[in-house]
Amino acid sequence: MAEIKIGRMTLGVCATNCYFLYKEGNSDVIMIDPADRGADIYNALKGKGMNVAAILLTHAHFDHIYGADKLRELSGAKIYALDAEKVVCQDAYVNVSAQFGRKVTIAPDEWLTDGQKLTLADVELEVISTPGHTIGSVCYYVKDAGILVAGDTLFENSVGRTDFPTGSMSKLVRSIKEKLFVLPDETKVYPGHGDSTTIGNEKKYNPFCQ
Repeated sequence: MAEIKIGRMTLGVCATNCYFLYKEGNSDVIMIDPADRGADIYNALKGKGMNVAAILLTHAHFDHIYGADKLRELSGAKIYALDAEKVVCQDAYVNVSAQFGRKVTIAPDEWLTDGQKLTLADVELEVISTPGHTIGSVCYYVKDAGILVAGDTLFENSVGRTDFPTGSMSKLVRSIKEKLFVLPDETKVYPGHGDSTTIGNEKKYNPFCQ
């Protein structure tokens, strides 16, 4: 069975981690959170012989979507986001881009629901709704590979900030404890910023979730 791989590019003013998932031997990839410079993402992957087959958003804050429209235009791939994130996608003040002086909104092609299972680029993912950082924040779980792409919900020994519009610390902590900490301890967590970690490590040492 071909192994599922994950690669990372770190882009934009907030050093956002942009991940690409793919199955070994398959040129199609899933791009998660194209933070900025969509043309550069497209060209970098194309240079590796890779084709962007889908674009997934963990949430719609400006530093996770600036590159999305250009990447969609060049690749022809659809953009997916959780249905609860519509207001963040559609309002430049809610997604904080207006406050940073470079307004952006995004119109996903398909809206996802909590618990939905997707097969894209021959990779099966589960959609896990984790409100708190934003109202429609979502994590993507690849059970076969023990991978969780967590966006800004869960970081190494930290959590996403909740002082932006639609944020809630109580909801965030509940999401982590009830939705993420039930996953196997060895699950590798790939956050929107910073280094990777594991569910087991965060259950033991994350000071926000004790």
